[in-house]
Amino acid sequence: MDLVPLFVSLEPVGVEVDLRPALALLATRDLELDAAELRAGLRRSMLLLAAGGDPRRELELDGRAVSSFAAEVDRPQLREALAGGLDALAPKAAPFPNVAAAVAELRRDPELAIRAWACALLAEALDEEPA
Repeated sequence: MDLVPLFVSLEPVGVEVDLRPALALLATRDLELDAAELRAGLRRSMLLLAAGGDPRRELELDGRAVSSFAAEVDRPQLREALAGGLDALAPKAAPFPNVAAAVAELRRDPELAIRAWACALLAEALDEEPA
């Protein structure tokens, strides 16, 4: 997969938008996990969002819903996929300062990488839910 066009489009928005969730998800694009387990965890996280007020509010990497979902899905298989995927992204991201900085931060902090990945999945699930 040629990532240059993607990184070209992400670079300018990286000033205003947190790229870490998207990059964590990209790093694990070939990972297959138990879909039923993920759906159940996502449902519980959505309930946490709803219990805290507006379920459509902006997600936070340190927020309760994201952290809870991340803890629930944290497995060695996911950590390995994230580490390997981020290592593979790093040289390709090098020419793009905002993208490279986000990848480097995720590589340094595996817990942050798990939360970023969980945040991306939760955001996708919220986008799929009817308003």
